Amino acid sequence: MSASVGPSPPELAAGKTSFPVLGAISFCHMLNDMVQSLILAIYPLLKGAFHLDFGQIGLITLTYQITASLLQPIVGSFTDCKPLPYSLPVGMGLTLTGLLLLATAPSYPFLLMAAATVGMGSSVFHPESARVARMASGGQHGLAQSVFQVGGNFGASLGPLLAAYIVVPHGQHSIAWFSVAALVGIVVLTKIGNWYKKRKCRDGGGRHSLDLHARLPRRQLWIAMAVLVALIFSKYFYLASLTSYYTFYLISRFHLSVRSAQLYLFLFLGAVAAGTVIGGPIGDRIGRKYVIWCSILGVLPFTLVLPYVSLFWTSFLTVIIGLILASAFSAILVYAQEMVPGRVGLISGIFFGLAFGMAGMGAAALGRLADLTSIETVYKVCSFLPLIGLLTAFLPNLRHAQHR
Repeated sequence: MSASVGPSPPELAAGKTSFPVLGAISFCHMLNDMVQSLILAIYPLLKGAFHLDFGQIGLITLTYQITASLLQPIVGSFTDCKPLPYSLPVGMGLTLTGLLLLATAPSYPFLLMAAATVGMGSSVFHPESARVARMASGGQHGLAQSVFQVGGNFGASLGPLLAAYIVVPHGQHSIAWFSVAALVGIVVLTKIGNWYKKRKCRDGGGRHSLDLHARLPRRQLWIAMAVLVALIFSKYFYLASLTSYYTFYLISRFHLSVRSAQLYLFLFLGAVAAGTVIGGPIGDRIGRKYVIWCSILGVLPFTLVLPYVSLFWTSFLTVIIGLILASAFSAILVYAQEMVPGRVGLISGIFFGLAFGMAGMGAAALGRLADLTSIETVYKVCSFLPLIGLLTAFLPNLRHAQHR
């Protein structure tokens, strides 16, 4: 079970990489996830304003993530059969609706409704955007997914920064100011929809006949999928501990202000954005299995030490963890797409859905654990999650399967 290697020459020759399209879809991913990250970034504000406990905070994340995770595979599977080029601006429109509802929510049920609406927007945006990225890749699928993903991660890192300097000083209603970003996204996504429609007509429905895919026995395919699901669980449960509760951890343990804690969260999310760029191109060259190995299991020494160090080393280690761990998702997604031919939307929907669902369940479970024990205990328990990376040994060599 050696690691898979990069794509073969015919695949690279499938077409020229369209960097303007990749840049545009990455930009929209940045806007989409920047808006969505405001929900996570303003948790301390919402906690005080609505008198919430950690369990209720986790339920907001769970509502958002579960809504997105359940709908994304459905959207992806449907658009595999019936491509909808203009579904992208519709998805951004749902995100805009949720944003405005969040800015005006008078009570906790309305917060949950806003989170669910934003999750519906994600359920449309992510699988279709991943399809556009693959269509524009020219055979460099890992690079295309990394370019697409880095926009989202960079946008997510901007959320805490914008929350610290705009939302926290001006209050919940200032969230509505970010509707401008969503409107810009709708305009750009409409133009991408025009490109998507022309490409779909030219390629006969958008399927990429020149892509090389694995031909795995059914049993081996299911084992590989189970391993990838376990790796997604490990990655996103751990990320949930940082994205949802890192600010509370810093405030509780090191007595930082909300604004200072948001800046440390920005550093971590910025490292995640930078790490995303690395995984895809390296996976194209040396094999995605190597990237998955190093990304999941490689953070273990740092996660084990994190709960016991000073503020300086905490910030340093979280940056290292973000850099390493972020490279996994692009590699996992493209690896899964190569195992199941012709179902880019379904596979993208499943794995984006899993990512959202695992993060949501992780936030809810870890919030409950924090209520029962302490926020410090959460990080001690989560420090062992990267051990699941050992399961990467059971992933097959896709290059051999492609030759068969």
